[in-house]
Amino acid sequence: MVILVKLNREKYIANIHDKEQINNIRRLLDKIEIVLNKHIVQYTDFLDPYERRVSLTILNQIDNIAYSEFGGLKNSERKIIAIYPHYYILSPEDIDLNFLMIYDYVSNFTHRDFLGSILGLGINREKIGDILIHGSYAQIIVKKEISDFILISLKKVGRENVKIKEISADTLIPVEVKYKEIITTVSSLRLDGIISSVLNISRNESQKLIEQGFVKVNWEKITKTHKEIEEGDMVSARGYGRFVLYLILGKTKKDRLRINIKLLK
Repeated sequence: MVILVKLNREKYIANIHDKEQINNIRRLLDKIEIVLNKHIVQYTDFLDPYERRVSLTILNQIDNIAYSEFGGLKNSERKIIAIYPHYYILSPEDIDLNFLMIYDYVSNFTHRDFLGSILGLGINREKIGDILIHGSYAQIIVKKEISDFILISLKKVGRENVKIKEISADTLIPVEVKYKEIITTVSSLRLDGIISSVLNISRNESQKLIEQGFVKVNWEKITKTHKEIEEGDMVSARGYGRFVLYLILGKTKKDRLRINIKLLK
């Protein structure tokens, strides 16, 4: 008689309070059970760095499995996790990714333009990895399950006709992240104060953004306005973009902190 492995879900989600992350972990645990019981490879959808950190804390507690991360490029922001029996050796053919190139357009399209056009086909965001924009063309990393549908269905980005084709992984080119540096002062390293100063909005507005769940620090949703930010932290605010607290430069004569911020273009 075969005894199926059944994981204690409540044990693994006990310290997670974000409903979205709880759902992610439940899906992860489902995949782990399939690997343990059926001895086959399973893949997550694309996860951001925070979601992967949470997932890896779970995976590292489970015996008899192994895992690998794939995003197309070593430094990809969004990656999938392959989960497989500990004795299994993954081959390149196993990797659940395809790579597409959108080209033959003249507009200066942004990341939002490409993403919006793909999501407009009815595709979930979790099926799409990094979008690498190179001026006259863009490279997009996607799950294999939606690749053919995008190839057939994506005819336009915005209002402009485009062409699309499948490419190989070795043709992917990293995108250089461009920043605009600014120097500003803050009374403390509290999240609400830094957002207010950097984005040039009122303290009340920054607090509302945080409390409504529209702010992430290092990809983790933060709802506490008093959270202290550290050097190297990346902050994103929905509708405003992202920035990095690059350096703390010291104090002014009025005992305020001078900080160097890198705004992502």
